[in-house]
Amino acid sequence: MNKIYPDAKAALAGIVADGQTIAVGGFGLCGIPEALIAALRDSGATGLTAISNNAGVDGFGLGQLLETRQIKKMISSYVGENKEFARQFLAGELELEFTPQGTLAEKLRAGGAGIPAFFTKTGVGTIVADGKEIREFDGEQYVMERSLVADVSLVKAWKADKSGNLVFRKTSRNFNPNVAAAGKICVVEVEEIVEVGAIDPDAVHLPGIYVNRIVLNATPEKRIEQRTVRAN
Repeated sequence: MNKIYPDAKAALAGIVADGQTIAVGGFGLCGIPEALIAALRDSGATGLTAISNNAGVDGFGLGQLLETRQIKKMISSYVGENKEFARQFLAGELELEFTPQGTLAEKLRAGGAGIPAFFTKTGVGTIVADGKEIREFDGEQYVMERSLVADVSLVKAWKADKSGNLVFRKTSRNFNPNVAAAGKICVVEVEEIVEVGAIDPDAVHLPGIYVNRIVLNATPEKRIEQRTVRAN
C-alpha cells in the first residue's frame, strides 16, 4: 500500500470532516506538523476538538485554526502563548479541558494502547478531579482519567521510510509518538523519505503500523517561540 502523498492537502483529503477530534503533535512550536496544520486550516473543517499540549501562537501552529474559528474545544496543558486563545476562552467562545501535562501524555499513550482509563494521583484535591471517580489504593487517593482517542492524528517526524517507520529528531519527538498511536488515522509530515531498509531497525522510534499517510515537507519553517540571547 502506498502511504506517500504528494502534498499536505492530498494527505488530508477524504479523512477530515466537521466535528472531528484531531490530535496534533508538538511541544510549543517544537516538532509541530506545520504543513498539515495549514492544510487542515485550508480544508475548512469546523467544530473541531483539538488535542495538543499547546495551542500554538497567534498566527502560527494551531493559532491559525483559532483565528479562523475552526476549533470549538481545546484539550491542552499549556495555552499561555496565544492571545486569541485567551480572548475566545474568556469570552466563552471556546471550550477548554485543561489537563496536567503528564496526564495528557498518559491519556494519549493509553488511548493508543487500547486502555480506556487509568488512575493517577495528579490532580487529586483540585478542580482537575471535579466530577471524576476517586478511588483509594494502598491508603492513597487516585483520580480516574479517561484515555484519549482521536479521529485523525497529525504528527511531525524527521525521517520516514516508505512503510512509515519513523525517526524523530531530538526533543521534537515530544508528544508525537503518543499522538500517532492515539489516532484512528495517522498522517505524518517528514523532512526526508527513504527506501525501506535504509533505517536501522534499532533506530526506528515508531513502527510504520501506526502510520497511514506520509507527506514530505523538506524545508519546514521551524519557528522559534521565544529566543533569549546573552548580551555581549
